[in-house]
Amino acid sequence: MFVLTVAFLFILFILYKLMLIVPMREVHVIERLGKFLTVLEPGFHFLVPFVDRVAYRHDTREEVLDVPPQSCISKDNTQLEVDGLVYLKVMDGKLASYGIENYRRAAVNLAQTTMRSEIGKLTLSQTFSERDSLNESIVREIDKASDPWGIKVLRYEIKNITPSRHVIHTLEKQMEAERSKRAEITLANAEKAAMINMSQGERQEAINLSEGQKQRRINEAIGTGQEISIVANAKAEGMEMICKALAINGGNDAMNMLLKEQFIGQVGKILSEAQVSVVPAEMAKLEGFFEGMEQVTHAVSSPSAKGAR
Repeated sequence: MFVLTVAFLFILFILYKLMLIVPMREVHVIERLGKFLTVLEPGFHFLVPFVDRVAYRHDTREEVLDVPPQSCISKDNTQLEVDGLVYLKVMDGKLASYGIENYRRAAVNLAQTTMRSEIGKLTLSQTFSERDSLNESIVREIDKASDPWGIKVLRYEIKNITPSRHVIHTLEKQMEAERSKRAEITLANAEKAAMINMSQGERQEAINLSEGQKQRRINEAIGTGQEISIVANAKAEGMEMICKALAINGGNDAMNMLLKEQFIGQVGKILSEAQVSVVPAEMAKLEGFFEGMEQVTHAVSSPSAKGAR
């Protein structure tokens, strides 16, 4: 019974050594008697027991390796501390097993040295503004060096770029000075624009006032001219009507009566408004005055009478 049990366990052990299942995400490197035989892809495989063995197992998925922070010197002699992430993938299981002892550690160290070299070609401001081109340069250099290792470097990403405290303090002062400069420039431009707008407004105001005064004078001149024309026409019409009235029978008597009434009214107005009572010497000769006015009226109307005849 004991012998049967041992034989059964031995057969199970032989079957275990004979069969091999490779997972989907891995490749296995097989050695026969210590010498490389083949690389098994995912699936079910048979091995020669006690002769073939799985020497290496590699994950074929993309791996992310953390690159520790390190001190770098930029082109303008600024000390920086930089860290990052490197993304790689095993492409050849044989080279990844026999091309280098540890491809992960080698990739990290190569990323550090390449990063120091690339940052040394850039100034401090360029390391921040040209981060994408810096990542591409590092990936290109690492990929060239890692090709014999059977791996493919897919991406490199810089996580942090940390200058020293002294550099940070200097940058803060520089940014503050730059902000102050921009603020002063903005205020100067605003004052300039305000002065320009004010001068343009004053100029337009003066133009508008001059145009208004010009138009007012024109309107006044036109109104005065029209007024003079209307008064002259009215006087001419009045004189014409007076001449016609004097040419009619009884017109002279009516004119004399009108002149007498106007004279008496003006004299009464002067006497009522004057503070000192002054009586003209000719008041005693009113009859002679009226007779003289009658002769004047008769003389004015005589040509009209002659013309009518």
